[in-house]
Amino acid sequence: MQLPERFSALPEYAFPRLRRLLRDLAPGGPELAMTIGEPKHPMPEIIARTIAEHAGEFALYPPNEGAPDLRAAITDWIAGRHGVALDPETQVIPLNGTREGLFNAAIALSPEHKAGQWPAILMPNPFYQAYGAAALAVGAEPIPVPATAATGFLPDFSSLPKAVLDRVTLCYLCSPSNPQGAVADAAYWRDLIALAERHDFRILADECYGEIYRDTAPPGGLAMASAAGADPERVMIFQSLSKRSNAPGLRSGFAAGGPRGIAALRQLRAYGGAPSPLPIQRASTALWRDETHVEANRALYRAKFDLSDAILGAFPRYVPPGAGFFLWLDVGDGEAAAVKLWQESGVRVLPGAYLGRETPDHGNPGAPYIRVALVADHASVARGLTAIRDILGPGAPGSAPKTGMQKAG
Repeated sequence: MQLPERFSALPEYAFPRLRRLLRDLAPGGPELAMTIGEPKHPMPEIIARTIAEHAGEFALYPPNEGAPDLRAAITDWIAGRHGVALDPETQVIPLNGTREGLFNAAIALSPEHKAGQWPAILMPNPFYQAYGAAALAVGAEPIPVPATAATGFLPDFSSLPKAVLDRVTLCYLCSPSNPQGAVADAAYWRDLIALAERHDFRILADECYGEIYRDTAPPGGLAMASAAGADPERVMIFQSLSKRSNAPGLRSGFAAGGPRGIAALRQLRAYGGAPSPLPIQRASTALWRDETHVEANRALYRAKFDLSDAILGAFPRYVPPGAGFFLWLDVGDGEAAAVKLWQESGVRVLPGAYLGRETPDHGNPGAPYIRVALVADHASVARGLTAIRDILGPGAPGSAPKTGMQKAG
């Protein structure tokens, strides 16, 4: 039986690809995963307690638009964090994690045509692969825009030709960015919002790393849109409790934006989705109303940022991340470096090429890099970073992996 071809342009998902790369190679030491962004800090105890208190509500269908108290907690948090007042009845929808919303937003919000032309959806390159899959799912052209050291590790969407920008329906922006940890500042946001207003496209702001930062809280898309006096439908933000609250298994987040966009997401869910169970929503409500655990979590990551600076400060082209919990290290050849590090230390990192897409004009901007997740405990992170320095850093035997090195699999 024939299968649809629309997803054939997607690269293989990163983690199965990495498993194939390393599967026939023995680790050179105790295994340490620094690949996936799965937080390992202690989960707030309020989660288990609240779920237990409301366990009887597993017997109920949850409301499609989310429980009123959860929607109120989210809009209160947005008001406190970003200074933007939203209507909890019409401008927010709780999600089963941000990936649900980021993918479904394309289905709900990207029209089949724009001015009689094939629609285009912009995204950074490297990118979270849900963006590309969403574009292909709705028959739009995915356009990955390089986010490199030359552009401050954020995509320069304004560099695209006017003919392309006029076809754009949606633009994905991740800030703080995955994998680089770059933060879109107020000037970047002003330029992007002006570009979106001029060419009439919507910005989907993936802000799920926005509560993990070193010194200054990153600006949010809704606050920047409000300050610019933009169309209220211009920006939709997506947030998650996975990183902020060390609760990746809770699968809880939200989308917030203009009433028309949120109504479209709610309508789509009514036909093809499912809201979180009510006990999960009760726990989420408690988490959005508490900042103490978030501040403690941020302090743990700050300590690991400092650790990274101390261990890798002399690493060539080391760029301290401004936010998030990844390091994005230029090692010359990310796949070769991942193999070498695994075989000599048992430390597993993700080749940057697996997060990027090859383009005719720019190649794969992730190819020289590895992504290193700082999610494990302090001692484990120290061991992993020390191995990276000693095996891949300056002065290490064979420390400059060469492009073209034979790869496993």
